[in-house]
Amino acid sequence: MNKALFIDRDGVINIDKVHVSEIARFEFTDGIFDLCRRYTDAGYRIIVITNQAGIAKGLYTEHDFLVLTRWMIDEFKSQGIEIDEVYHCPHHPYFTGRCNCRKPEPGMILKATEEFGLDISCCVLIGDKESDLESGRRAGIPEANRFLLKGSPKDNLLILPGV
Repeated sequence: MNKALFIDRDGVINIDKVHVSEIARFEFTDGIFDLCRRYTDAGYRIIVITNQAGIAKGLYTEHDFLVLTRWMIDEFKSQGIEIDEVYHCPHHPYFTGRCNCRKPEPGMILKATEEFGLDISCCVLIGDKESDLESGRRAGIPEANRFLLKGSPKDNLLILPGV
């Protein structure tokens, strides 16, 4: 497995309700499990990359994020889907200064590529913002493999690249 689906969290995995840090506010998007299952069946690792500026802003803690993340991973497991890793950026330039991990910077993707020995030319990125796609571009993910989600994953299943 030297290819991965890089997937954003807020707006792709869950409905973006701004600074979601509690299980009670976390709502999976329609079709997300089917989308991830298609990629795992095609031999892709599933790697989540997510900006979490709410940590830098003091709206929730790193611990809060990790509790929610563990729950999310378990929900995927209950659907027969393995999330290989979740990378997050807890920074925000106005609160913590610049970093190389906050999208559109490619730090999270580059770290995953190194840690998992990925062939970046075979990887796919799905995000809901241009900054997600820019992060993939800077990391070397081919343009044809960077996808901007419009609507829910269910609405996009037939046109997604890589599967």
